[in-house]
Amino acid sequence: MEIGKYLLADLARLERATSTFAQSRSDSIELQVLVQEAVGGVPAETFTSPKALRPLKDFDPGLAEVDRRLKNGEPEYGNYISHWYDDYDAGTRGGQNWAAPELDETSWKAVQIPGTFRELGIGDIPNLTWFRKEIMLPETLPQGTARVYLGNVEKMDTTYVNGRQVGASSWVENPRVYLVPNGVLKPGRNVIAIRLFKVKTGGGFLGKPEELHLTLGDGTIIPIAGEWKGKISVDARPPHPLPLGLENNPTMPGILYNGMLAPIAPLAITGAIWYQGESNAERAYQYRKLLPTMIADWRNMFGQGDFPFYIAGLPFYKHRSDVPTDDSWAEAREAQALTVKTVPNACLAVTIDTGNPDDVHPIDKKEVGERLGLCALGEHYGLNIAHQSPTLSSVESVPGGLRLHFDHADGGLVVKGDKLGEFSVAGDDRKWYWANARLDGNTVIVSSSSVPEPKAVRYAWQANPEATLFNAAGLPAVPFRTDDWPGITEGRR
Repeated sequence: MEIGKYLLADLARLERATSTFAQSRSDSIELQVLVQEAVGGVPAETFTSPKALRPLKDFDPGLAEVDRRLKNGEPEYGNYISHWYDDYDAGTRGGQNWAAPELDETSWKAVQIPGTFRELGIGDIPNLTWFRKEIMLPETLPQGTARVYLGNVEKMDTTYVNGRQVGASSWVENPRVYLVPNGVLKPGRNVIAIRLFKVKTGGGFLGKPEELHLTLGDGTIIPIAGEWKGKISVDARPPHPLPLGLENNPTMPGILYNGMLAPIAPLAITGAIWYQGESNAERAYQYRKLLPTMIADWRNMFGQGDFPFYIAGLPFYKHRSDVPTDDSWAEAREAQALTVKTVPNACLAVTIDTGNPDDVHPIDKKEVGERLGLCALGEHYGLNIAHQSPTLSSVESVPGGLRLHFDHADGGLVVKGDKLGEFSVAGDDRKWYWANARLDGNTVIVSSSSVPEPKAVRYAWQANPEATLFNAAGLPAVPFRTDDWPGITEGRR
């Protein structure tokens, strides 16, 4: 909630500095500021006001929880799981501190880590468990930053060294590496404590034993796999309640709107760039109405009409499927494209040719930035340049196949790569098969011997497709489907 206050203070300081500079030159200058309102791993509903969300009805449980917590005067964590810990964690409730180095752990059971924790009698059920391990360090500690390595963890850990929290994460795919602040480690006895919320069968510490270690400032490695002491804090099997969300970053609806956007309105702005969608991908069908709602909400808040709103499409991610498949990321890209089609003064920067199959945060942002810049130059500043990706405009049947027509085929359609892909077709039975595709002028003809009478076609319809259709301006085609058959995310809330 305090973030907006800090941003306002920074803007005020910048304005004063600009004014002072202009006075020293006896002239005026134009102040241009790029305001970055970014929090990783958050869904779009966190940046939308409760007032705008309520008519959708999809977020009523979360909004009710926020209202209840605020009414009770509870801490404004912004996520559900921290409140759940306050309510149920025996290791922190009632003055307890199971991370304290001096804690008497004689009643705790020996547990092997990595392992299944079956020594504690919990099996493969949701549970909150604490673990502690004692390590001995030399009398003279080396200079430099120490780090705790835990490998991948399912679902969420909170890690302490000598009672000091050094890290917490709920991103299963990210190996844990936590910095230990200077002065926390000491010669002799040290205690590492971990609170672990496990959700899935086989969850917990997922790394190999050698991945779990403490590294001292000089690079000395202290293994920490093996025997720990463990104790169950919460057996969360039904009917015990689970939190509405299992992340430790802000996930409550409206929380970032209230904390980061409302404090700076009505700041005069030129436009907005939106690079998000990953955290809504599993609810992509819902995203079709959520994203336009959020855009309208922002425009209402800033009171400057339909200012430009430019969207970075999702890049490729995960490993490629060898067969046609339904996919939530493909449906999320569709939701982004539909938003741009229906929302005025919006533009889509397609990034399907950028990404990383193993990292949801790819480092290649140059292409993304340049394509968003083309949106601004072509849409807002009115330059006569190619700035939109080839977009399917119509489909016609041809003998044994389908002919696809495109808008924004600036300079003609081209193929980047060895062949034109990735297209699939289906007949009335709704079974998908890879299609042969070829360019015919500024159209694409698709066919498959497995589908004599194709009724529908899809292009780049998976998280990591072989997307090779571009225009001569170098912009990749917008992924699409021509069917309206139910997707895998329809009905998810």
